[in-house]
Amino acid sequence: MNRGEMLERLKRHGSPWDIIVIGGGATGAGIAVDAAARGYSVALFEQSDFGKGTSSRSTKLVHGGVRYLRQGNVGLVREALRERAILRRNAPHLVADLPLLVPAYARWERAYYGAGLALYDLLGGRSEFGRSTVLSRNSALQQIPTLRDDDLRGGVLYHDGQFDDARLLINLVQTAAIRGAVTVNYARVEALSMSAGRVNGVVGRDAETGEELRVSGRVVINATGAFVDGIRRLAAEDIPPLVVPSQGTHLVLPRAFLPSSTALMIPAVGEGRVMFAIPWQGHTLVGTTDTGIPAAALEPRALPEEVDFLLSTYGRYLQTTPTRRDVRSVFTGIRPLVRRGEARITAAVSRDHTIEIHQTGLVTITGGKWTTYRRMAEEAVTRAAAAAGLSFRPSPTEDLAIHGASTAAASRFAAYGTDAGGLERLCSDDPDLAQPIDPELPTVGAEVVWAARHEMARTVEDVLARRSRALFLNAAAARRMSGAVAALLARELGRSDAWQQEQVREFHELAQGYMVPSMS
Repeated sequence: MNRGEMLERLKRHGSPWDIIVIGGGATGAGIAVDAAARGYSVALFEQSDFGKGTSSRSTKLVHGGVRYLRQGNVGLVREALRERAILRRNAPHLVADLPLLVPAYARWERAYYGAGLALYDLLGGRSEFGRSTVLSRNSALQQIPTLRDDDLRGGVLYHDGQFDDARLLINLVQTAAIRGAVTVNYARVEALSMSAGRVNGVVGRDAETGEELRVSGRVVINATGAFVDGIRRLAAEDIPPLVVPSQGTHLVLPRAFLPSSTALMIPAVGEGRVMFAIPWQGHTLVGTTDTGIPAAALEPRALPEEVDFLLSTYGRYLQTTPTRRDVRSVFTGIRPLVRRGEARITAAVSRDHTIEIHQTGLVTITGGKWTTYRRMAEEAVTRAAAAAGLSFRPSPTEDLAIHGASTAAASRFAAYGTDAGGLERLCSDDPDLAQPIDPELPTVGAEVVWAARHEMARTVEDVLARRSRALFLNAAAARRMSGAVAALLARELGRSDAWQQEQVREFHELAQGYMVPSMS
């Protein structure tokens, strides 16, 4: 993908696009893939970078949602488990089986959790994911040796999927582009164009040049997640809000706090929620919270009480309790929960998605979860095409391989799938690019160059937060890397020394928000 070429294609397109998508997160990218794969002409606008918001800030699980069984939402669980299997089949380079242990400290818990997870297996049907098993005390400790062992009576081991959310998102955008979609990041939609009371296009702004981008389309799909109400108000100022935002915070700790390939699922942490600690890229990821907030922010920040809650709750299940000094990074995402009734506890709000077709013709989709993005996209495109009078074309995405899909995972760049060979050649041509930029993380210079040349990375943040996961793994190390990354980007993008300095300054400020200060 090349941003300059994308912009040129956007401007050269003389007729109205079949479908214009606003939003470059999981839902928007999934819609672009689905629509382009059906043969519709598609243009996608993203105000910042692809996956800047919630789609890069998940718990990294492809799952059915065990806790939804207790809520009685069997339909949501069954659909998510079906999509889990499809996603692993279509993106085997990014989705893998993950065993999770539910510890039991009371006599009744092994039987209770065992029965619930047996139902989870049944709803999942025949799949490549493992089946649940009831474990003895010793077997549970073999899975997670750091687990608190006093009063431990065993547990239940079950299986779900794990993935890298930001990498999958970039691969989805690439898949859409390969199928003919035009995808542009740093292009904010400022207005909707109207004719006879109907939406017939968008007015965007190129954030890099300030140029206006006026584009017409037969239907516009608003897939901006927690920000859908802002776009909806461009169509009708007095429209009632659709989203109640909630934020979820995660902590990243050293691997020593989970020295295992098995994750930990902590049930019943309050208000019907569960918590996870999972092994992720050589670290331990702990999350998440569910905190209602008054409004969504593009760069949300963790609350001190969320950090304390995660540390104390996880610590109760370990032999050694982690402290703030152990936290390598803290990140927060916003859930676009669909407003239904007067539910005051966000954990109780349904995770189902909703699709609204306004009288102006604007199609809005929000809610849902990463695991079900493909099904959400399929439904959104089908309904939008019908609303616009486009000819019906069935969706092929159930069996559509996502860019990078490959079972050859021997490369050090295995997560890049079929692009791994290109990265290996970059390292071979310039050995300096094969060296880690910082000793605490594996990111090498070749990944920076590749991101700029082929993945539309435009800033240091794009590289260190989403093309690699450095900022999310170790904020201090990522901050140290910013100067070297800025220099490589400047060389690739033709930027000035002043640009480099500004990029480093901005990233240092950003990275500070991912750090947890030690308590005195």
